[in-house]
Amino acid sequence: MEEKITNLLETYFATEAEFQDCFVVDINHSNKKLEVFVDSDSAMTFAKCQRISRYLEGYLDEQKPLGEEYVLDVSSPGVDRPLKFYRQYLKNVGRTLEVTTTDGETYTGQLKEASPSEIVLEAKMRVQEGKRKKTVVEDIRIANDAIKKSIVKISF
Repeated sequence: MEEKITNLLETYFATEAEFQDCFVVDINHSNKKLEVFVDSDSAMTFAKCQRISRYLEGYLDEQKPLGEEYVLDVSSPGVDRPLKFYRQYLKNVGRTLEVTTTDGETYTGQLKEASPSEIVLEAKMRVQEGKRKKTVVEDIRIANDAIKKSIVKISF
């Protein structure tokens, strides 16, 4: 089901000018409920989500893969959802991320750079200098394949 919806949306995004910078982030499907998370290189607006939802409703009503009654939720991934794609990292350059690596290390810092192979975080670190601890700012390079989870941290 997830693959069918992804392919359907990718075709839709490719043919509709308004959606050419959109992409599917995640799809959750259980029983009669379908959650679709879509992001965009530009702004992901409520109106875009609404149009995508209506497009999917047309398919679901006609083909009935979930039966007669279903719940459809189309939204952009919230800040609590992990970043999954390089495109999402590009969009969040300048924001604070909490990154957990595959070896269990956790780093928090401002995302300075994102490339297809790695990200660079500017992080404040406490280091021992003689008998005292000192705060220094360091660039931490993390290979994309070493990232287990990245979350955007919102500060108020």
